[in-house]
Amino acid sequence: MNKPGNTIATPSAPVVGLALGSGSARGWAHIGIIQGLEEIGIHPQVIAGTSVGALVGAVYASGQLNEFADWVQTLSSRDVFGLLDFTLSGGMFKGQRLFGFFEEKHKNPNIEDLDKRYVSVATDMKTGREVWITKGPILPAARASCAIPGVFSPVKYGDRWMLDGGLVNPVPVSPARALGADVVIAVNLNAQLVGAHVSLASRQVGLEEAASKSDKTFWQRATEYFMSGDDEHPSMFDVMASSVNIMQDRITRSRMAGDPPEMTLVPMLEDFALMDFHRAAEAIREGRRLVREHAAQISAWTGIAAATRADTRADVPAPAQLEQRPPPAL
Repeated sequence: MNKPGNTIATPSAPVVGLALGSGSARGWAHIGIIQGLEEIGIHPQVIAGTSVGALVGAVYASGQLNEFADWVQTLSSRDVFGLLDFTLSGGMFKGQRLFGFFEEKHKNPNIEDLDKRYVSVATDMKTGREVWITKGPILPAARASCAIPGVFSPVKYGDRWMLDGGLVNPVPVSPARALGADVVIAVNLNAQLVGAHVSLASRQVGLEEAASKSDKTFWQRATEYFMSGDDEHPSMFDVMASSVNIMQDRITRSRMAGDPPEMTLVPMLEDFALMDFHRAAEAIREGRRLVREHAAQISAWTGIAAATRADTRADVPAPAQLEQRPPPAL
């Protein structure tokens, strides 16, 4: 088994790294991108993840991606809200119920025992410093990166409180390079800001839950307050989520200008709201399509000939955005 520091690629084949960015529900596109890369014969050896990218990256690095993909595609709006534990301590949701449920269904190996190199990017709440987690159980490491300010409560990791990694490094190219990646394929989910952060379907479920009893609990009243809103009067949740989105987009532009990846893939998910986790099938399809559309460019950078597949067709939807530096001469 390869351990961090061991040779994981031949001299003629570059080490391929993935920088999986933050973006809440849009992050399910990471699943499709990874599946698409595997289908054309490209198996990244370095995985760097921020927020939802850290979660999907952890599942992939620990060999559980396909099972995870099957599960998230079964989620409905009601399932998603049922897994959220409301609180006013540090954020709207604790996240304990969601991640506890997740940990019950998935293995939790130590990062240093994996065949792939993995790093989760989090933010130290006290100092504001960027924290790279490369050791210990992988699921708590991923959870430490998933604490969107105002939405999910901070996470205690060791003796420090952690916030979402998207506050400091929304698309973690630099950690991927630090772990030995020669070619970095980045996935930027923040290039297309969305206007509504609780979709109409999800908003309706939340309001129905709140109105289900005449004698309303505190949770039900709070849900109405945070979820109620429209184009004329944005909800509190919309305001918080939009602020985080704008901030992450600006930070992404700055960080990637200073340390650009070889390729940046941008899934076309502009109509996805922040909490649209029940739309996994759509995001996964977009991720796979994106890889098919640009298989030649990806192969040029990695030096690996793309495998031909029957489902690689010309009649895919309109091409997604792709940013790249000129490919090397082969």
